[in-house]
Amino acid sequence: MEGAGLALNVPAIVAAYDLGSSGRLSEGPVARGRLGSIWRLDTNRGSWAVKRVDATDDEELSEIEDGARFQERALAAGVPTPAVRRTRNGDLIATLEGARVRVHAWIELDAPRLDLDARRLGGLVAALHLVEFEGRTGLHPWYSEPVGAARWSTWVAQLRADAAPFVDELEALIPGLIELERQVGGPPRTLRTCHRDLWADNVRRTRDGTLCVFDFDNAGLADPSQELALVLVEFADDDPTRARTIQEAYADAGGPGTIEGPDDFAMVIAQLSHIVEEGCRRWLASTDDEARRDNEGWVREFIDRPLTPAVIERLLDG
Repeated sequence: MEGAGLALNVPAIVAAYDLGSSGRLSEGPVARGRLGSIWRLDTNRGSWAVKRVDATDDEELSEIEDGARFQERALAAGVPTPAVRRTRNGDLIATLEGARVRVHAWIELDAPRLDLDARRLGGLVAALHLVEFEGRTGLHPWYSEPVGAARWSTWVAQLRADAAPFVDELEALIPGLIELERQVGGPPRTLRTCHRDLWADNVRRTRDGTLCVFDFDNAGLADPSQELALVLVEFADDDPTRARTIQEAYADAGGPGTIEGPDDFAMVIAQLSHIVEEGCRRWLASTDDEARRDNEGWVREFIDRPLTPAVIERLLDG
């Protein structure tokens, strides 16, 4: 039995991960991520998320394993997150008929929302930052280095030459983005393994109202204060009152991070800059209209909800 577009034998997955005696895979992926697509597998023992792992680089595979160990430790510490399923041999990733897959417990989640309960959200991030875990994945330029004025100028020129429909809107935001990037590159106050991807796609409400965090594939060293700032940018936008509530709940739960100034927003500034740059790169490399529309979405997420110096100032007021 096979899922459409997924050349895998379902009985092989069921057997490798000891999921029961029979199973049925969804006809297509129910979600897609940077490092693979996710199918739902229903077996006589329950429901599971099967993720095809497209990564082939040894370093990237090692980072995925590190993230899974962090997720396992977080679950053991009481953080709501899907259980990682390992093979009968204890492996995270199984290679079946030439394709790599991994499995998690299935959890019914609501669609991404930015208005999650502020106090629950602050408490969840604090609990994640209190997990005792020493990983092997270190700092990465995606989270710690700016794009820079020269590269932004080059991207705008290339986009204009290809008549990108969003180039004028993006160019108008570039001066503010360059100003923000001056906060990027300084030494963090402290480092620990963090999730590093706490956007609304990866922090959601379950059907019973609990908040759940998932997709630990990008976990690695970061400053917890800077990750807290990312959460404020995503879930408080420029609402100082909501930002204050998240921070108070985080502190009440014993979270180690503190927002002291614009430097604490360095990681989210770097991430958003690289996300926009990647969207530009992909749009320029697209060979059909559907791909261009999809990659334009990467850029428009920032255009429609830009991070600006004024937004950070209002969040700091909180």
